[in-house]
Amino acid sequence: MSSTAVVILNYNGAHFLDQFLPTLIAHTSNCDLIVADNKSIDNSLEILKKFVDRVTVIELEENFGYAGGYNQALKDLPNEFIILLNSDVEVTDDWTLPLISLLEKDDEVVAAQPKIKDFNNKNRFEYAGAAGGYIDKLGYPFCRGRIFNTLEKDVGQYEDPTQIFWATGACFIIRAKVFKDIGGFDDSFFAHMEEIDLCWRLNNRGYQIKYQPKSTVYHVGGGTLNKHSPKKTFLNIRNNLLTLHKNLPASSLIPILFLRVFLDLAAAALLSVKLGSKHGVAVIKAWIAFIKHKKIKDSFNSTNNKSFTKSIVSEYYLSGKRTFDKL
Repeated sequence: MSSTAVVILNYNGAHFLDQFLPTLIAHTSNCDLIVADNKSIDNSLEILKKFVDRVTVIELEENFGYAGGYNQALKDLPNEFIILLNSDVEVTDDWTLPLISLLEKDDEVVAAQPKIKDFNNKNRFEYAGAAGGYIDKLGYPFCRGRIFNTLEKDVGQYEDPTQIFWATGACFIIRAKVFKDIGGFDDSFFAHMEEIDLCWRLNNRGYQIKYQPKSTVYHVGGGTLNKHSPKKTFLNIRNNLLTLHKNLPASSLIPILFLRVFLDLAAAALLSVKLGSKHGVAVIKAWIAFIKHKKIKDSFNSTNNKSFTKSIVSEYYLSGKRTFDKL
């Protein structure tokens, strides 16, 4: 057994497993490699038989989603560090070593992400994580290297290991004990935003999360649920609201939710024009689901809140600040 396990949660990603597992095996040393299958209905399990000598397979009893699936897969693992890796990620040589070293050298750091670049445009950062995640004052997530749909070219501007607010679920390392002690992901999220909620809870308890540029991976993105899916819109909005409710004190939450009603209605109208009325309806359904949600956990007064104190919407759309260095 290695101190580190790399765990891929797979759902109907046979083509990605076939494409990226050979690279993962070739470029990953001294780590246990595990694929947890979320009750796929494609030929994922057949594909995995080709890698039986190097990859351990966990067959889950049902599709628990990203949040529940990882909770199920990680609960009994004995490893000290866990790297969560999407199936649609191409890794680079010895990519795990800088991530592991960062946690080994600094006990205050409990999680970290590598540099996330676009598999289809490898000189640019990728949407889901880029060079580390942040939250603005209204709860909108953004990244160094990616604000809304503006993706920066990587020209070496983010080569400093730095503290961030959230690490991307596409690829991040975490101390297994901390993950379990904090309760893992919130199962009720199913998918999307669960890593931001997890990281916010870590921040609220005084833990540090960092970006490690010495490790680089390339992410396809949208492998399980593409950006044109109304379900993705629904999950992103609902889970974002749940994250705010869980992690903000009431004094901050109420005025933020008041403003978000109007901003999300505007977003619903815009999405209806750009992507179709189903996306606008998905925003409304997300708010209804949030209001009806019964599994709301305790809110915490943040003691280490590193969120962005301005509105990223205002900075981006009104002030024209399209890149992180302009903020």
